[in-house]
Amino acid sequence: MSSIGASCSRWICLFTALWLGGCVTTPPVPPPRAVPLPEPEKPAGPSPEEIRRRNVEFFLQRAEAAQARGYLTQPAGASAYDYYLRVRQLDPGNSRAAAGIQTIVIDLVGRARDALRRRSFGQVNSFLNRAEQLAPGNALVEEVRAQLVRERSRASVRLPQGDTITLPAGALSAKSEPAIQLLQRTARRIQREDLRVVIIARSDAEGRWIYQQLREAVSDYRVRANIRVGGPPQLILQTQQ
Repeated sequence: MSSIGASCSRWICLFTALWLGGCVTTPPVPPPRAVPLPEPEKPAGPSPEEIRRRNVEFFLQRAEAAQARGYLTQPAGASAYDYYLRVRQLDPGNSRAAAGIQTIVIDLVGRARDALRRRSFGQVNSFLNRAEQLAPGNALVEEVRAQLVRERSRASVRLPQGDTITLPAGALSAKSEPAIQLLQRTARRIQREDLRVVIIARSDAEGRWIYQQLREAVSDYRVRANIRVGGPPQLILQTQQ
């Protein structure tokens, strides 16, 4: 009986396994899903500080290039001074901008000194005014302005009496043909009326050149002349004493 019962038990287990295997179903495997790849990180743009530094360097280069070409305060908006101002707006303590502006002031004062030696008082004042706008109270500007006042005072001393002929400063500086023709006509009048002439010139060299033109225009006549340096160029014709 025991062997028969054991055999029955094995058949019952086998039957149960087969029956359960036929009734229990395996759940379906879900289809594969596409997994999105991570997007590459975009490189970060320049920071506001980096943009400011780049602009400072850009305007410094433009300023120095304009200064090398002689564009100190003109043309407006594209001069060395204008570019240095933009640098100082971005970086108020920038030493290169401060040094550049100081160089422009020194250049303008130098031009004013040259004009003063030529007795071109209007140009002196123009250069000094421009330099003073860039650097109010600058010691060099004040020094040359004081010289200008003294030289103008000397030039304003009462001139001798006589018939005055104004000489065009620009044509005289260029030694152009209109200036030479004016001097030649005046020389012929000096000979014809036997006059003396006082030559007012902006420099000694200019006075000697004027006298040379008068003398060469009437080579057979002795032109009696005095040269005075200071003031706008002109000739003062006087009768012989």
